[in-house]
Amino acid sequence: MESFDEPAKQDKVDLGWIEWLKGWYNLVLETFFEKYWSRHLPTPFPLPPLNGITAIVTGSTSGIGLETARQLAEAGAHVVMAVRNPIAARKLARKWNQELRKKYRWEVLKIDVMKLNLSSFESVARFADAWNSKNKPLNILINNAGMFSMGKSQMFTVDGYEMHMQVNFLAPALLSLLLLPSLKAGAPSRILNVNSLMHAIGFVDTRDMNFDRKITKFSSLRAYSSSKLAQVMFNNVLHQSIPKDVKINVMCVNPGSVRTNVARDLPRIVQALYKTLPTFLYTAKEGARSVMYAAVYDEIWEYCEKLKNEEWPVCAYVACNCTTMSPSKEAQNLDISRIVWKRTLDIIGFPNDAVNFLLSGKKIRWRYSNFVAKISG
Repeated sequence: MESFDEPAKQDKVDLGWIEWLKGWYNLVLETFFEKYWSRHLPTPFPLPPLNGITAIVTGSTSGIGLETARQLAEAGAHVVMAVRNPIAARKLARKWNQELRKKYRWEVLKIDVMKLNLSSFESVARFADAWNSKNKPLNILINNAGMFSMGKSQMFTVDGYEMHMQVNFLAPALLSLLLLPSLKAGAPSRILNVNSLMHAIGFVDTRDMNFDRKITKFSSLRAYSSSKLAQVMFNNVLHQSIPKDVKINVMCVNPGSVRTNVARDLPRIVQALYKTLPTFLYTAKEGARSVMYAAVYDEIWEYCEKLKNEEWPVCAYVACNCTTMSPSKEAQNLDISRIVWKRTLDIIGFPNDAVNFLLSGKKIRWRYSNFVAKISG
C-alpha cells in the first residue's frame, strides 16, 4: 500500500472557525429551506427522450441512485446498474419492467447489471476492464454510491484506506479515470459526482488523509465531510486536465438533505430528534432531481463549456434546486487540490500524465495492471 500520509506542505492545519461556522450555517439553511427553494421543481423530474444514451449509475439499488437509474431507463437510456448486490439490482429491473408493461405492453427497459464494490480497488479494476472491453461508448458516468457510517468507529478497506475516503472519493476517482476511453468514445459525455454540502465543513489534512497517523482525530462526521471535500478537489484538477476538444465535462452535484437511515447508530434521543426532520428533508425522488438535471440537461453542458473556455480552475457544481453554485472557499483551494490529485495518482499507481495516456488509448502500467490482464484473458 502506498502511503497516503507522506509529509506535505500545508499552511493551514484546520478549516478555521469562520469557514466552519459558515459551512454549518449553510447546512442548516439547506435542511430547513430546501423544499421552499425547490418548490417550483416537479417530482419526478421531467427528462427528454434519452434513446441512444448509455449511463452507468453506481449504487443504484437504493435511495437517489435507484431513482436516478429508474427514471433514466424510463426515458429510454441504456442504464448500467453498477452495484455490490447484483441479485437485488436484477430484482429491481424485473419489477420496473413489469410495472412498465402494465402501461405500455411492448416496452422493455434497457438495463444491465454489473458488480462493483467500491471498497475494493480490484473490484473497480474488474468493472472498468469489463466495460471497456465491450468497446461501447459511454455518455454519462454517475458516481452516486457512497457511505456515511454516522456514529460508528473507524473502519479500513481491504486496500488499507479509511472506509469513507475510499468509498466516497478514491474508488470513484479511479473509476472515472479508468472509464475515460469509453467516455471519450461517447463524447459529448459527462462525469457526474454526487457530492454533499457537508463538504463545506470538511478539511483535507494532507498530512493525515487516512486518519491513521493520529494527527487528525477521527470521527465519522469528519471522515465523511473530508472525503466529499477531497472529491471536489480531485475533480477540480480532472476538469482542468481533460482537453477542451475531447468533450468530456466533469461536475459535482449536491442532491440536498435527503431522508436516510444514517441515524440508526446514534443514541435514541438523537434518533428521536432526527425523526422530526422528514417534514423538511427531501425524499429520494426529490434528491434525484438535481442529479438528473446535471446528467442530461443542455444548460449544464453549456455552463461546463463556459468554464472550460474561460479556463476556470474549479469544476462545475450544481445545487439541490437545479441551479449552479460555487463550492466552499476551501474546495477552491487549488494548491491543496493539486496535492490531493497527486496523492490519489500515487495511491492507485498511475503516472502523472495518466489522463493523456488514457485518452490517447495507450496502455499504462499501474498497480492493478497484471490483475486486469489476468481477468481479461
